[in-house]
Amino acid sequence: MTLETRPEVVTPRDRTGAVGTVEVPRRGRWIDVWDPEDAGFWAAKGRAVARRNLWPSIFAEFLGFSVWQLWSIVVVSMPKAGFSYDTNQLFWLVALPSLVGATLRLPYTFAVPRFGGRNWTVVSALLLLIPTSGLAYFMTRPETPFWVMALVAATAGVGGGNFASSMTNISFFYPEKEKGFALGINAAGGNLGVAVVQLLVPIVIVAGAGLSLNRAGLMWIPLVLLAAFLAWKVMANLSVATSSFRASVAAAKRPHTWIISFLYIGTFGSFIGFGAAFPLLIKTTFPEITVAHIAFLGALVGSVARPFGGKLADRVGGARVTVCSFVVMGLGILAAIVSVNAGSFAAFLTSFLVLFVASGAANGSTYRMIPAVFRLTTPGDPGRARREAAACIGIASAVGAYGGFLVPRGFAMSTSHFGSLVPALYVFCGFYVLCVAVTYFCYLRKGGPLSRERV
Repeated sequence: MTLETRPEVVTPRDRTGAVGTVEVPRRGRWIDVWDPEDAGFWAAKGRAVARRNLWPSIFAEFLGFSVWQLWSIVVVSMPKAGFSYDTNQLFWLVALPSLVGATLRLPYTFAVPRFGGRNWTVVSALLLLIPTSGLAYFMTRPETPFWVMALVAATAGVGGGNFASSMTNISFFYPEKEKGFALGINAAGGNLGVAVVQLLVPIVIVAGAGLSLNRAGLMWIPLVLLAAFLAWKVMANLSVATSSFRASVAAAKRPHTWIISFLYIGTFGSFIGFGAAFPLLIKTTFPEITVAHIAFLGALVGSVARPFGGKLADRVGGARVTVCSFVVMGLGILAAIVSVNAGSFAAFLTSFLVLFVASGAANGSTYRMIPAVFRLTTPGDPGRARREAAACIGIASAVGAYGGFLVPRGFAMSTSHFGSLVPALYVFCGFYVLCVAVTYFCYLRKGGPLSRERV
């Protein structure tokens, strides 16, 4: 089926694909001809179709992030609701969704070429009903054993997997010159879910009389159903979205895949890790501060910064933006250490907001590096470069998301062993110094294999 000029653009019908000598039908809304690098095609038809698929994807990813980070704000109110978990256990409830979400990102990447971007968006959105319903049920039962509550929290990880499939899908819709901004705004819409959940949940759970933590799960169910409906009604599948297992194996053999994945731990891992831990950090370090009115700001500024980081990377190169962002992140960490030692919440908040902005911008710039690196290291074979870049996106998003587990656990261990979060902050600062060195050595140093290109 080819792309048509009428308003519907594509029509639902079967697509047949040859497997050996057997014709296997694939149901759903498929686009068989797609070439965004053709300027005429892009201007006449491609841009409109790409945008039509982008916005439902952003909404579904936004809800995925919201559900993924529900526990980051719910745990703050659990002691008031009668749950007798200690601080270490609360940090576990914050960290477990990130651990599961990171692990799910690789299979979610393969789901796009296997089932189609539209089809998988519907399925992945509906899977969010499991953690939201589970949270709504168990938040009314303070007697729940910790191990049971940990399993419930772990199911929220399905929201973290949405990012990889959404980013992989959208990367196929846009031409190389617009990928940075498109991926940036797609990711920013998802990242914004962290800020929104930390802003709205505290308001919803105290609306009316008393504290009703079960509303933190119930409030998302209608929106999840809406996201699934919009994806089914509006989006399309691309036949050219072929990030195969073979391409992933090939990408996994590339050193650049693991270099970028390492850097993504420092960028996205910092954003999601600090975003998840921030409410509990404020509560434990400055107990006199009302978390509900403050915590969402970090994730908000980080989310807004992401598309601008991608757009700036389109102009000056992703590696340059990434290395500058790591420098700023290191300075933000040092400022946070000073503020904790001085007992100044205003300085603590300001330093973390700087950290969030820099990590958000670096998220966009690091993702912008992926297609550029694979294009430059695979000369003469643009198809292979696109396939392996898409596979790298899935691998890097999975590896980077483990930062969402490591950061909260780092703070928990630092607090348990040293009675302060300062030792953990020093470790994070040292890691950013290492990230600066790796980015510079691999992509910016004079005489390097890619130093003359705007990676």
